[in-house]
Amino acid sequence: MKRTPVTRGFIADWAVTAVLLLFGTTTALQAFVIPSGSMEGTLLVGDHLFVDKVIYSPADGVSKHLLPYRDVQRGDVIVFRYPLDLNKNLVKRAIGVPGDRLRLENKLLILNGRIMEEPYARHIEGSNEFYRNNFPAMPPEGLRPRAAEMLASHVVNGELVVPPGFIFAMGDNRENSDDSRYWGLVPRENIVGTPFMVYWSFEASSEDMQEPGLGAGHLLDIAMHFATKTRWSRTFHIVRSYPLQRP
Repeated sequence: MKRTPVTRGFIADWAVTAVLLLFGTTTALQAFVIPSGSMEGTLLVGDHLFVDKVIYSPADGVSKHLLPYRDVQRGDVIVFRYPLDLNKNLVKRAIGVPGDRLRLENKLLILNGRIMEEPYARHIEGSNEFYRNNFPAMPPEGLRPRAAEMLASHVVNGELVVPPGFIFAMGDNRENSDDSRYWGLVPRENIVGTPFMVYWSFEASSEDMQEPGLGAGHLLDIAMHFATKTRWSRTFHIVRSYPLQRP
């Protein structure tokens, strides 16, 4: 008998949030801060997130009946270990899952032969880098080896075909995102989880957020401007995926 996939709704989102806040450990919950503007429009530099590390866990035994496990879906916002530096975590959006065919044409995402609506995507007027806007056509010289190998092995009839065990990810801020177009596919085992809630958001620069540890200047900035630079309207903001359905 075919099982109906479990889908989280509003109540389930908040139920998982409450459980993780009360009982979360490093195995279930991870804090993460947005260090760059690659997801701007959805996530801002200085957003502090809770990442759900449980949702994508293997479902086996009794545990699969207790939590709504599922696999990565198109449109999910994902946190993952950067393939070029496993000590560094990145956040992007999963655009293609295994078996998907995709390409960009004048900034439009064409997924499995269908133009996708991407209300979350942000574009910069006047941006004209051909490869970035028409992926995978005409790759530039000096592309990172993993990206070059991806193009050499998995492009068919002008489209990238996502292989088993990998995810194709891009930032929502399309013209200001270093993503799978430039460094290749995300191995499925690299995916840590999905951010589900902004618990605090503080107006800060990318330089502050990318400093190792907490720089003295940033700590002073927080101490002096906590009330005025905290983005109070983003507190407890729920981060949601946007389904990119296969036709």
